[in-house]
Order: sequence, then C-alpha cells, then structure tokens
Amino acid sequence: MADNEINKAAFDSRDFSAIFDHVSIGVSDIKRAMTFYRPALETLGLELVMDKGFAVAFGNGSGRQWLWVSEPIDKDAEVAPNNGAHFALIADSRATVRAFYDAAMANGGREDGGPGLRPEYIPTYYGAFVLDPDGNKIEAVCRKDEDA
Repeated sequence: MADNEINKAAFDSRDFSAIFDHVSIGVSDIKRAMTFYRPALETLGLELVMDKGFAVAFGNGSGRQWLWVSEPIDKDAEVAPNNGAHFALIADSRATVRAFYDAAMANGGREDGGPGLRPEYIPTYYGAFVLDPDGNKIEAVCRKDEDA
C-alpha cells in the first residue's frame, strides 16, 4: 500500500474490538491523578478494577481491557507526557463525550480541543481532547451519528 493510500474498510470500520490487553498512563502523583481520572472515566462507564496504591486500573466490565494510571516504578525518573501520544477512549454517545469533557474540566483537566465534530477524520467523528494534571492528552470519541 502506498504511503498516501488508506485501507478504507479498516478506516471506516465500526468494529471497536480491543487490540490491547492494557495501556498505562504515567502520572507524578496518583492521588492528584485520581481526582481527575475517576470522575472523567466514570462518564465513559469505566470503573476502578484494581488499586495497587501507586497504580490503579480502570475497566469496563467486559474483559481485561484495562487502562492503568501509574506513578513511575523508578521513583527517581520524572514523569513527562509525550507530545505525540494520546489515549482515545470510546464514548457511547456525543452526550457522553460532552459529559467526559465537563467532568475532566471540573477536576483539574485542561482544555485541548473541546467537544465537537472532526469531519476531517470521518463525517461522524465527535471527540473532545483534554490534558490531565500531568499534561497527558486524553480523548473521548464517539463515531456514531448524532444523538437521537
């Protein structure tokens, strides 16, 4: 496939089956991070499934598709967000994207692209981008048509 081509069937797919076992987001202070993550992720139906003190895992109740939020194992290493990385989480509706954004903003998040359509991706792509207290980019996205 040429660099300027896309696999249209894959790009337009509505199959949101998981391909990751889990992912981790590094934070400098787990207590501060939980003030942000718990209410923001609850809007997406994610709940706390494991708490190790320095790290917590959120899941959706349908298998081990976990999002870890963790202080560094190496306490001497600084946590730094990656300017090229972000974590996009599935929202079941556009209203849920807005609820995620509102909860994130009310609990220490910083705006990085408010709720709205991103038709440059696909016509129905509706997302919101926020930065957590450490500067990690978190997105909630719904690819469905407008809420009924």
